[in-house]
Amino acid sequence: MKSKQTSFDIAYRAGVSQSTVSRALRNSPLVNEETRRRVQAIAKELNYKVDKNASSLRTQQSGTLALLLFEDPTNDDSLINPFFMSMLGSITRACANKGYDLLVSFQQMSDDWHADFEDTRKADGIILLGYGDYTDYEEKLIQLIEQDTCFVRWGAEVKELPVTSVGCNNLHGGYQLTEHVINNGRKNFAFIGGVTSGSPEFLDRYLGHCKAIENHHLVVDKSLQVDAVSTEDSGYQAVLRLIEQGKKFDALMGASDLIALGAMRALQDNGYRVPEDVAVIGFDDIPIASYTFPPLTTAKQDTLRAGELLVEKLLQLVNGEVAETKLMTTELVIRKSCGS
Repeated sequence: MKSKQTSFDIAYRAGVSQSTVSRALRNSPLVNEETRRRVQAIAKELNYKVDKNASSLRTQQSGTLALLLFEDPTNDDSLINPFFMSMLGSITRACANKGYDLLVSFQQMSDDWHADFEDTRKADGIILLGYGDYTDYEEKLIQLIEQDTCFVRWGAEVKELPVTSVGCNNLHGGYQLTEHVINNGRKNFAFIGGVTSGSPEFLDRYLGHCKAIENHHLVVDKSLQVDAVSTEDSGYQAVLRLIEQGKKFDALMGASDLIALGAMRALQDNGYRVPEDVAVIGFDDIPIASYTFPPLTTAKQDTLRAGELLVEKLLQLVNGEVAETKLMTTELVIRKSCGS
């Protein structure tokens, strides 16, 4: 049983949206009197209390936006996925072009980041950037919504919550990469990366990968899918497990470039030639991908445009406008690792 009622519970009982509940509890003139009374009566019945300390960021005009970077497991001390470094530059430029300062904060998932920026009124809105496990911060997203906070996030579309996201079409990217390798004669694919609801980007890439295999009348071998987080070491260890189990495959897709690079190193350390014996593909097109041996075939995400969109969408929310989720297309970058 839930210990605390939320505005979503009130919305369900009242037959209105969560945003209408939020406005009604603030006595907003945008909500008619009958609806406002009904919502407030249900809130009273459920003993729902609005957190007075978490005042809405929409009422503030600090001229500052906040970028919250979440720690990722990495092989160095940065704890920042290299993919997000280029996006950080794009976000900074986009803020400057709009006349906003950018406050960058490095966060751990255990921090009270969902409340800190509300209570201290540091910024007009928040950009959430980082992979992590979606299930770890879903509850905090709900709290941001309840606090009427303006925020956008990089990642897959969140269909079950009113959250504005900017991301890429991971399903299409996974399909596009796999189809290219199939057209070059490969038939037995390994996939390295987590494919759970906690990793929606990786899951979509896997689903697109599987769809391409099935559309070419090949068989998806689920025993060749190994979970891994987005690090080189995780990709390396995953491939070692496949080799130890005696698994046979002539192509491998990493759910990220870092995973693919670790996988490629594990193959080479164990006597496999890339791409002659195993074709390897990744996802993201991080800068190092073009300098590996062999250079890595991957799906490029437009980090420049992504940063611009994150700022544009957030400012729409700050200004009280509707901001729709946007999924960008990926670009296939063909290099020598896939055997073309």
